[in-house]
Amino acid sequence: MVQQAESCGPGQIAEVFARHGVAWDLCHAGDGEALPDVHDAAGFLLLGGPMSVNDPLDFLAAQMRLIEEAVRLDAPVLGVCLGAQLVAKALGARVRKADVPEIGWTPVWLTTEGTDDALITGIRPGDPVMQWHNETFDLPHGAVRLAYSEHCENQAFRLGNRVHAVQFHPEATPGIIRQWIAADDACGDQREATTPIDPMVNEELAASLAESIFGAWIDGIDVKISKY
Repeated sequence: MVQQAESCGPGQIAEVFARHGVAWDLCHAGDGEALPDVHDAAGFLLLGGPMSVNDPLDFLAAQMRLIEEAVRLDAPVLGVCLGAQLVAKALGARVRKADVPEIGWTPVWLTTEGTDDALITGIRPGDPVMQWHNETFDLPHGAVRLAYSEHCENQAFRLGNRVHAVQFHPEATPGIIRQWIAADDACGDQREATTPIDPMVNEELAASLAESIFGAWIDGIDVKISKY
């Protein structure tokens, strides 16, 4: 798992992995830690962060090279928020400023393809998910759109059977959300929100969706995970 910033940690993912008995490693790429060798992990999960994927930062460029190599080797990849934008850009898609930033709880809907995708099929029409982004991405060539929201056409996509990306934050716990609200370096700015953000209001639903999404990702990896 690759972490971009202290304010965007594993959150719900760590809890799901623990329930499933999954061992994993956390690479603090934003702090200068070297990324794992692509051959040393069963899969790669890239977290969000406050920076733009278009910023000229070495650790972001290194992750895009890692994504390219992982895709070439057919290794499982899952990107979350900035991680999703990294996956999109590494696969040749444009990442750009969103027409309308999404900050806070917003409803999402699945496409027909999304309702058949094991990773996100647990999302019911209009379920609120935590959003905190100012940028959005186009779909890479050959990718299948899985979810959308009112202001963001591409909330999730799949490429083949091993690459997934979600723009929203299924990993966010109430504690992480409180940190984003308070922090100047969060993945956006609470002042952009049109309504107050209650970190607790969808706590049970968010935990259920995290289990559904990250549990399905674990199940989709066809080797025993021993290192992340």
